[in-house]
Formats: sequence, structure tokens, C-alpha cells
Amino acid sequence: MRSSRVLPVIDTHVEGLPVRVVTGGVPAMPGRTMDERRRWFLENSDHLRTLLMCEPRGNGWMSGAILQPSTREDADWGVLFIEVTGVLPVCGAGTIAVATALVEAGMVEVTEPVTTVRLDAPIGLITAEVRVREGRAESVTITGVPSYAQARDQHLEVPGRGQIDVDLAFGGNFYAFVDAASLGLVVERPAAEELIVAGRDIMAAVNEQLPVRHPLNGFEGCEHVVFLAPCSDARRARHALVNHPGWMDRSPGGTGTSALMAVHHARGDLDLGTDFVNESLLGTTFTGRLIERTSVGDHVAVVPTITGRAWITATAQLMLDPTDPFPAGFTI
Repeated sequence: MRSSRVLPVIDTHVEGLPVRVVTGGVPAMPGRTMDERRRWFLENSDHLRTLLMCEPRGNGWMSGAILQPSTREDADWGVLFIEVTGVLPVCGAGTIAVATALVEAGMVEVTEPVTTVRLDAPIGLITAEVRVREGRAESVTITGVPSYAQARDQHLEVPGRGQIDVDLAFGGNFYAFVDAASLGLVVERPAAEELIVAGRDIMAAVNEQLPVRHPLNGFEGCEHVVFLAPCSDARRARHALVNHPGWMDRSPGGTGTSALMAVHHARGDLDLGTDFVNESLLGTTFTGRLIERTSVGDHVAVVPTITGRAWITATAQLMLDPTDPFPAGFTI
């Protein structure tokens, strides 16, 4: 077999979301921090992201992570979180997948009942506590980044849909939260295409009318819309999460769960130390908890934890034949 590139990977799914963890074959990228490496990667090596995530090796709803040497002494590994559409500053499901893969592949020192994994990500240091039994990672609890409600009860004009109310919040990425019933939508699998189309429309309207920018790290733009089912409250929510440019997240969404908890805390109906269960369109769940109050610029913020599970689905070596007509993959 001839190949101009070989990439060893561990494939997982995190509560239903396929996440591909690249464990080798990618040299250390230039940059003093993982955010600098993220910027370098986007400018110089983005074809590798599309090779890994897009067809024919991936699909339109795949997430992934590329392991790197850490740029800091207090982390075990560096990581870039990749998707079909770009490179994220942080990804909750991706973190759960990486921590699970590192433990089960023996790429960190494993202790039972809990192994602590520290990841150097573009957003900063992420800590994951992996519950381990007989060498297997049973669940992962991650400490998220400070999360905050950007704006609540905002009126948004969506072409073809009229005026709707949205809450905007940051949980590692920016999210718009919408009552599905207000648009005549239901949070059920047969409605997935309708939800995706509406999500695209709302993203575009938010970025035009209510642009968002993190006050400290400069991350900007809303690329995630959450449709909440009528049964949702401050203890348990059911939702559909649409990601840019238009695909349905299979997992409950780690940074989305963090952002939603920040909204509930800002409304005064979710206090510290209280479990919050967030259910995906598939019925899988993440359990969140707020553990600390803090601030982000002028915003009152909270520090969340998220607990979820990942399962190893395959180990493989992805190869690129030098005559392959799609060396950077493709999308349709």
C-alpha cells in the first residue's frame, strides 16, 4: 500500500457524536500557545482538517481533535479541536473523547478510581477527571471555562420568520437559545431538517443584528443555535443543537450546556452546586453543575462542570494515496 501520509486515529462517539482523535502523524506546529498554533493551523494546514473530517474519510457531522505536545508545563497534552467547519477554541464533547482515548490507550498515567487529564487547548487549560474501572474510562467530568449570559430576551428579526426572542450566552463558544415552539417547531428527530434550516436563518440574523465578541480573548461570532423543547426548565432541558453551517449535533453539547446553565444562573433559577441535566435530540444526556462564581470582563460569570461518556468505536490508520483526487476531502 502506497501512502504519502499516515495518520493513526482513535474513533469514538460521545453520547452519539462521532469524534475522531488523531494520536500521531502531525508534527508539532509553530506557536508559543495552543491558540497561536490554532491560528497557524488555519492559515497553513487547514487541508489536514478537511482530509480528516470531510468525505470520503469523514462526514458532515464529524468532530475531532489533533493531539500535540503541550506548550505549558502543567498539561499532559496539547489539543486542537476540529470540525467539518473549522477549528474551535474548545469543545466539551471533544474533551470527553480525548480524555477517554488517552486513558484507554495508556497515553497518560492511569490511576483508579479517578485519573486526572490536563489538556492545553486554544481557550486555555482544561482539566478532565476520568472515572476509571478496570482500566476502562466510564465517564469524564470536565471543568469548563468561565461562562456567562451575554444578553437575555433579545428581539431578533429573522427574514421569513418574523420577530423572535433569543438569549445569547458564552460557554466556550457563543450560543443563541430559542424556544422551539415559538417557531412552530418540535424537538424530535423527524423535524431535524426543519430545525437545521431555521438554525441557519437565526445564526445569520444574530451575527448581523446582535454581534457577539468575547471581551478577553477576542473570540467572536455565533455559530450555534439551541432549540429548547417546552418541557425544558432549570433542572432538565431537552433540545436540538444546530451547528454552523447547518448540521445537527448528536451530543448534548458541552459548551452549550455550560452556556445554558449560565443563562439560568443569570435568571436566578440555577444556583451553585445543583445538577442540571441536558438531553440531546437522541435522548443522551450531559450532567452539568455550577461550582464557582467569577467574572469575564464586565459580565457576571460562572465556572461549570460537565459529565458525559465516550465509547471507543475503532482504531485505524488513515492513509492518503499520492494519486487520490481528493487530498483535502470534499463536501457536497
